[in-house]
Amino acid sequence: MFGLTNFELSQCLITVAIGFDIMSFQFKRREAILACLTVSVVFISVHFYLLGNMTAALLVSASILRNLVSIFSTSKYTMSFFVALSSAVTALTYSGILSIVALLGTSIQTVAAFSKTDKRVRILMMIGTSVWLAHNYFAGSPAAVLMETIFLSSNIIAYYRFYIREARAAINNRAVISD
Repeated sequence: MFGLTNFELSQCLITVAIGFDIMSFQFKRREAILACLTVSVVFISVHFYLLGNMTAALLVSASILRNLVSIFSTSKYTMSFFVALSSAVTALTYSGILSIVALLGTSIQTVAAFSKTDKRVRILMMIGTSVWLAHNYFAGSPAAVLMETIFLSSNIIAYYRFYIREARAAINNRAVISD
């Protein structure tokens, strides 16, 4: 397609996903975070399909529905359904340890998606992203490694902005008021 190999096209799709990943964690509301992540995972899923990594492609495809549902629900039963679905997908497409790593990353991010606060979403996504970073390295996708690195960095920056800097500002404001 477009004169590109599947590998080259997969890497191009990741660059689009990177844009949505960067935007996602700059929002404060968990619903906005999850909406951006939903768009991103569409591109990531096709990327893994083009690379022939069926476990990751199907797990990320399930993440599309998971993210859409989690925008409207934080139900632990629904979360459990998506973890079970991911486990079944992994069992059916198992192709080695990389499949288990993908399942671990997806499971952590599933718990994140169904978390009630954006703070918990961010913390768990940092952990899940680190797992996916390792997966993408061993899967041989340099653009996906870059994407996860940028995603993790964006999340850390946003976490700092929304929680660390705000906490410091609140402490400084209390100190000024009490003086």
